[in-house]
Amino acid sequence: MSGYRSGTIAVFGRPNVGKSTLINRLLGHKLLITSAKPQTTRHRILGIKTTAATQFLYLDTPGLVWGGKGALARQMDGAAASAIAEADCLVLVAACPRLQDDDERALDFVKDLRKDRPLILALNKVDRMEHKETLLPLMEGLAQRGIGDEIIPLSARDGSNVLALEAVIARRLPEQDALYPEDQLSDRGDRFVAAEFVREQVFRRFAKEIPYVTTVDIESFREEKNIVRIEAVIYVEKEGQKAILVGQGGAGLKMVGSAARRALERHLQRKVYLGLWVKVRKGWSDDARALQSLGYGGDN
Repeated sequence: MSGYRSGTIAVFGRPNVGKSTLINRLLGHKLLITSAKPQTTRHRILGIKTTAATQFLYLDTPGLVWGGKGALARQMDGAAASAIAEADCLVLVAACPRLQDDDERALDFVKDLRKDRPLILALNKVDRMEHKETLLPLMEGLAQRGIGDEIIPLSARDGSNVLALEAVIARRLPEQDALYPEDQLSDRGDRFVAAEFVREQVFRRFAKEIPYVTTVDIESFREEKNIVRIEAVIYVEKEGQKAILVGQGGAGLKMVGSAARRALERHLQRKVYLGLWVKVRKGWSDDARALQSLGYGGDN
């Protein structure tokens, strides 16, 4: 296909800078879960957007954290590193009004992996800047340091200047035919999305009480004529965490289930029945075999 461009874009950076929100905005629909909790993203996930001239293959990555402990932390670091190593274009997301130490560490991290591939710096959250007059000096200072091939200020939350970022990325992708069918939206199936949407609601509603000890396993996913029936287990590591999540009279679990079901119905465009249970699986987040059985470790 003459003049057509297609390629992978690794979107990376420290936790909680808005990487998943930005990719959802670029895709034009919700694929990736978001919350205020750092490291909500645990897997490398591919989101696909196909236009008449370009196919964008966005790789969302776990936030880069140095010194993280345990098998889950190592798996997440590996997923991010492998995405950066294989992508055609790199997008570092940082949050205004300045680069923090971990942003600088992310830049150092990518130096050895970058080679000749384009690096774009996306300065997110400009909508939250109290003193927007400081944005231009910030960009000028970063440009003088030679950080990236281009610097794009934007807001993933309200969409400001996101199309400008997309246009810059399109120019930087290699000329080649589309790598995926034009109607494919991700490399992940609906079972994976269902598990993620449940976990998103746990993170959003129990961020303080239940941090990183939660994962979700889809035990059954059945598509019937007029409904999709999903049975899922939420795993935690302690009985006390289970009690918090279930809540008095099951209120906590019902709240998570209702919100996740609504999100799934929007995603699947079908009526959904969602059955949820909570089980204790001690030490799952630091057990390589348990992580593999729960769907971790295939991203590297």
